[in-house]
Amino acid sequence: MKKILVLLMILALVFSSVACGGAGSTGGGGKQEGIKIGVSIWSSTDTLGSQVKTMLDAAADALGVELTYVDQAHISERVTASMETLAAAGVDGVIICNSSSAEMTSVINTANENKVYVAQFFRSINEQDNPDEYALAKSSPYYVGTVHEDEVDNGHKLAYILGEKGYRKVALMGWEPGDATFLARWEGYKRGVEAWNKDHPDDPMELLEPQYGGTTSDTGRATAEAILSSNPDADALIVSGGGGDPLIGAIQAIEGLGKTGQIGVASTDFLHDLDVQLEKGAITVESGGHFADPLFAFMMVYNAVRGKYEVPTDGFYEIIFPYIFVSSSEEYANFQKFFIDELPYNEEELKAMADYSFEQLKETAAKLSIEDVMERHGAK
Repeated sequence: MKKILVLLMILALVFSSVACGGAGSTGGGGKQEGIKIGVSIWSSTDTLGSQVKTMLDAAADALGVELTYVDQAHISERVTASMETLAAAGVDGVIICNSSSAEMTSVINTANENKVYVAQFFRSINEQDNPDEYALAKSSPYYVGTVHEDEVDNGHKLAYILGEKGYRKVALMGWEPGDATFLARWEGYKRGVEAWNKDHPDDPMELLEPQYGGTTSDTGRATAEAILSSNPDADALIVSGGGGDPLIGAIQAIEGLGKTGQIGVASTDFLHDLDVQLEKGAITVESGGHFADPLFAFMMVYNAVRGKYEVPTDGFYEIIFPYIFVSSSEEYANFQKFFIDELPYNEEELKAMADYSFEQLKETAAKLSIEDVMERHGAK
């Protein structure tokens, strides 16, 4: 049965593959003919996922790479099946946003068996929590590495900013229990609240236990309604992430309760209309702007396929990617202009990036900011 399902997924991919650019040519701006890379993602159509896809499509077009997307909704069996499907479809490499780190055993084994390079984006394997998966990743000649944010720091900053803005009883909505990124952010929220309480012992904050709202706006709205109904004295809600759609639902829930502007909302994953939501007080503070994270995972796999990045069997490549924080519509205006209205990297820059050493690539990722883009694109 499993083989039949995989075959059906492969047939579906034949008709849904996204071919970006022409065949390309060897040399010249990093191009190399015939490279195929798969993208295993929770959704290529929601707020964050569509921005990821736009960035990756631009890179693939610039380099003549063929991309194939598989949406897996962060459902564990679909995550592991996506890797099998892409490998069977003949890709040279895969970039994947898994859900739990436990899935990476199957993902890496599939990569090894099929000699397909793989890198994670928005995710990393925690050595302490998942030592077996971490050891497997280090030893694999096909696990290229990971590009991810410092999620603990992200959560810490968001929670502390809520404290600075006067919120004291904070409810929390995750998307899936056990998700590696959510667990790291949750640890950060707890640290942020602890830091606030240490700094302000006479004016403490409280963080409630998380409830889970899935990855759709409908489930996000229902969960937010349930959280706020059972905690009527909560004055803030952290919507941890999940691609952006759960946040949309939570905003609708708060609006339906007539509490827009009264309940502080913090989240990660920028919405398309974040400026509007900030202006009317529907969102208090947001971290995001990280849709270029998968671009660097793509470049790592692309260069592993080309033989430019040798994959070690006693370690792997790792890039820590920065978040952008905004808490006003004015702060968001430049992000809109330099990240959304135009991409943070143009075709010329993408071609040059493909020929960077890993250290150059890592440095480029670390300095990405609104100011960085403005300077590179002649706006400062």
